[in-house]
Amino acid sequence: MKSHLLSAPRIAFQQSQFNSRAPMKKNPPSPPKKSRSARVKANANDDGSRPGTKRPRRERNPPKALTLRQEPGAPDIEDFSFTGEEVSGARASLLEWYDRNRRDLPWRASNGGGNAGNAQEDEDGDGEEEDRRAYGVWVSEVMLQQTRVQTVIDYYNRWMLKWPTLHHLASASLEEVNEMWAGLGYYRRARFLLEGAKMIVTGGEGFPRTVEALRKIPGIGDYTAGAIASIAFNEVVPVVDGNVVRVLARLKAVSANPKDSATVKKFWKLAAQLVDPDRPGDFNQSLMELGATLCTPSNPSCSSCPISIQCQALAISRKDESVTVTDYPSKGIKTKQREEFSAVCVVEILRGDDSFASNSSESGYLLVKRPDEGLLAGLWEFPSVMLKDEADSDTRRKAIDHFLEQSFGLNSTVCIPVTREDVGDFVHIFSHIRLRIFAELLVLRLKEEMSFFRKHSKKTLTWKYVDSEALSSLGLTSGVRKVYAMIQKFKKSSSPKCSHLRRRSRLKQ
Repeated sequence: MKSHLLSAPRIAFQQSQFNSRAPMKKNPPSPPKKSRSARVKANANDDGSRPGTKRPRRERNPPKALTLRQEPGAPDIEDFSFTGEEVSGARASLLEWYDRNRRDLPWRASNGGGNAGNAQEDEDGDGEEEDRRAYGVWVSEVMLQQTRVQTVIDYYNRWMLKWPTLHHLASASLEEVNEMWAGLGYYRRARFLLEGAKMIVTGGEGFPRTVEALRKIPGIGDYTAGAIASIAFNEVVPVVDGNVVRVLARLKAVSANPKDSATVKKFWKLAAQLVDPDRPGDFNQSLMELGATLCTPSNPSCSSCPISIQCQALAISRKDESVTVTDYPSKGIKTKQREEFSAVCVVEILRGDDSFASNSSESGYLLVKRPDEGLLAGLWEFPSVMLKDEADSDTRRKAIDHFLEQSFGLNSTVCIPVTREDVGDFVHIFSHIRLRIFAELLVLRLKEEMSFFRKHSKKTLTWKYVDSEALSSLGLTSGVRKVYAMIQKFKKSSSPKCSHLRRRSRLKQ
């Protein structure tokens, strides 16, 4: 009878949690009831009225005392509105600054010096230029989510070279899109881009031109819809991202939690007041540009800011040395990342005569496709199993052996292990997970090579066998690439002794 691979962790309880009981307090005896005449007399003594007269009615909801006293004529605390003068001043200052200082980015190339009048130009044409511009804005905005601009530039250029229009993207496969996206992270964004492109092309009505229509596309939220509609189609709508929140919070000295839903709505209200009706796209980009380049989280360049004269956070910091501009917006409490553990086995199958893969060109690796839902959905990786805790090497190998046998039928009856080595471990960070990955190399030779591949090619588990050259060119996640780099480094350092390395680490049957 097989023993369990992993034992469930025990939960230790303190004895006092169950065996100790606090003594129950006894209620004091109730005082004897008074007669009606005594109660009337007591009431008269309480409020000074004569016996038999009616007491004055008490207010059910008495007004609460104000905890804050405000000087007459002083502005409301955390005032979520701009005056007309503030609006016109901010528009003029920001657009002038943006025209002089905006960064030269590839997704802005098609927008010229501004977007005023673009809608009229396309009314006379067929709208293809607007659709092309909207597609470029969409791709760039999705890539820029959670990713630095300098990283995105190369990805954007490669993407647009491969799929220059929405129709080109709609004809791509998810695997092609994932390969192009590899390294950017948050792969769900890439899948939504593909699904959205297919939906728009299938609809046959061209690119949606309003925020309302854009919100119906998978993966397009309020921010992305506002960016596309204002930049590509000149719709007078706001955008609110992290950069815009920071600028607005400092302009109005908003100390409320920026993640609170009510506060977020107020930021959208502020942004809607400011957006320029003639150049909405450029104005929205100027706010985001200001937050990205000058009004940064930890080191703002207030002396270079075009709207510093309106900044309430700056004004407060000059009057009170204990307050700084970077106190706004308030810092929310970060959610603690949960720790998880995974065992990854790089299975290398030898198909030549050499005994070790570093000396053989006729070898390849097993890759497994992740499920279509969940973390890293639909991406390729080396065989791996999740662990309940930081298990030792023997426990990890038993878990891997079980997975390989269940998925591929790999055991000592169908293959000959050549070598098996623990290579190392590292921590891979996701937004909400700290994943510790334990990597090992398993080199083996199949006894009946052709029958193995023929038998498992029809399995429901999606997998493929690739050589080292193909593996290097595949679009793999950064975590998988790091595991492969560790394996290559290990093999290179071990190559002098590989000729006599003949360990027979048996796979568990």
